[in-house]
Amino acid sequence: MAAQQRTSDSPLRALEEALGMGLAAAGDAEGTYYLEQVTVTEASEDDCEYEEIPDDNFSIPEGEEDLAKATQMVQEQVTDTQILEQKTVLPSKPVVPEVIEDFLCNFLIKMGMTRTLDCFQSEWYELIQKGVTELTDVGNVPDIYTQYMLLENENKNLKNDLKHYRQAADKAKESLLKIQKERDFHRMHHRRIVQEKNKLINDFKGLKLHYASYEPTIRVLLEKHHTLLRQKMLTSLERDRAVEQISGLRTTIRNVEPGQSYQASKIGVVPDCERERAPEDPAQRGLREAREQNKNKTKMKDDTKDSEFPIYMQPNPNQYFYKENDCPAKFDYTPNTIFRLHELPVSCIVMHPLKEILVSCGEDHVWKAVGLPEGRVLLTGSGHTDWLSDCCFHPSGNKLATSSGDTTVKLWDLSTGDCILTFEGHKHAVWSCTWHSCGDFVASSSLDTTSKIWDVNSERCRCTLYGHTDSVNSIEFFLCSNTLLTASADKSLSIWDARTGKCEQSLYGHMHSVNDATFTPRGHVIASCDSCGVTKLWDFRKLLPIVSIDVGPSPGNEVNFDSSGRVLAQASGSGIIHLLDLKSGQIHKLVSHENEAHTVVFSHDGESLFSGGSKGTVRMWS
Repeated sequence: MAAQQRTSDSPLRALEEALGMGLAAAGDAEGTYYLEQVTVTEASEDDCEYEEIPDDNFSIPEGEEDLAKATQMVQEQVTDTQILEQKTVLPSKPVVPEVIEDFLCNFLIKMGMTRTLDCFQSEWYELIQKGVTELTDVGNVPDIYTQYMLLENENKNLKNDLKHYRQAADKAKESLLKIQKERDFHRMHHRRIVQEKNKLINDFKGLKLHYASYEPTIRVLLEKHHTLLRQKMLTSLERDRAVEQISGLRTTIRNVEPGQSYQASKIGVVPDCERERAPEDPAQRGLREAREQNKNKTKMKDDTKDSEFPIYMQPNPNQYFYKENDCPAKFDYTPNTIFRLHELPVSCIVMHPLKEILVSCGEDHVWKAVGLPEGRVLLTGSGHTDWLSDCCFHPSGNKLATSSGDTTVKLWDLSTGDCILTFEGHKHAVWSCTWHSCGDFVASSSLDTTSKIWDVNSERCRCTLYGHTDSVNSIEFFLCSNTLLTASADKSLSIWDARTGKCEQSLYGHMHSVNDATFTPRGHVIASCDSCGVTKLWDFRKLLPIVSIDVGPSPGNEVNFDSSGRVLAQASGSGIIHLLDLKSGQIHKLVSHENEAHTVVFSHDGESLFSGGSKGTVRMWS
């Protein structure tokens, strides 16, 4: 085997490659092999050979100076010699001898070269026994192959990392292109928006100038409109007086005596007695008698059902007006009692005009009459098929009108608690109802953008008020008059003549849906609240706004004055009751409701205040 290594280098190279490949697989080889104990002896220091340094270039210079230089050169040469000797003695690197024969055996076993293995083992051990081959002369297994494998693994890892980095770079490139496209799109969109904004600004400026040119004309027309309204009101008053005079003359003529028929004929009126004395044949007499009988049969019926709006109404302080408080206005209300009356939210609370009785309506389809201050339930009315929205007492206090989401208005007899009349005609839910001061008419407002006036005697709708463009949320009669006030979701208030059904005036100023509007007890101020919490006061005589109070953003659900007209209470969607002092302008807050407050009302003497909320309870403040 040594002869083969001396004659050819290629087998040695193949063997070295096999050594590099087999280092990692030596332990995995299958089969059995044998090992012999070998004693490794250390080499003696006497066996080391040293090289002699030739002194061909050594020369001794002449002179003292040359002698010093020569001494220095000799010392330098001695130093160099010692350094070379130290380098020769020092070992290069501690190495661990490898059992080369074990590696070869493992490699041949792994490759399945059993015959070569047998030949190798027989020849190898034979040489060892003869002492021809020494283990120290074989040398160590070179580690270049191990380094090669490590570098190859590192190269593979770097290639995998390169592949991942390329994929990440491709994804980043795609994301960059996508972001650039989105940037270009948003940039173009921004430019377009800027152009549209500039165009709208220019249009707005033009419209503003155009509006400014019309503003003087509108002011002149508005003044003419107010002048015509005043003239119309004066004309209507004169007309009512003339109608009253004519009705008085007709009554006088009917009551004139037979001897005075001649005088009545002079003024152009012929009494019925003179007409009856005119000559007529039997057929005409029979026809006239039959007509009179039929007229007499229906006269009583017609008189009981048909109602006329009163022309002049003198207010009765004992019936319609509450006694004004001479005491200072009260603002320091504290929660006193909680009445649990309904299973669902309370929508309305009203006070009896003459007694200490409170009526509450709820979304549980019933209304309840409660005695104060105990809170004992006196009556319960059920008949509506949907939630109740509002209720109102008859001026005498013996009847109650209720409105509901079932599109009906019902009248109730408070002595028995029974429903005595139902008005049907609205197409959608009815939000509010109110009695006329004479007690013969009930007005209602609905989600169908209309309001209706119902005749209690004829049991029919006398008039439908058209004009609002959205839900009519509130309606109220001005005390002892034929004037109606409505508040609508179209952000306006309207004043109507109930006799003609025409809108006399509209009040604009709210920016949101108007939820409620009411008169002061004296009637010269109107209060209204909208769905953004803004409360406005209006001068009813001049039909102009007075002041605006913002207590939002929670909606204002209802407003009511106390009997003195100085304190205005607002029920807020935040559960807070706001009390506005109309004299000083201060706002006081009553906090007790956990949820939304829907309604609020003062007692007759102003010492107590009642509020209803979404929990189905009525709170008494005193």
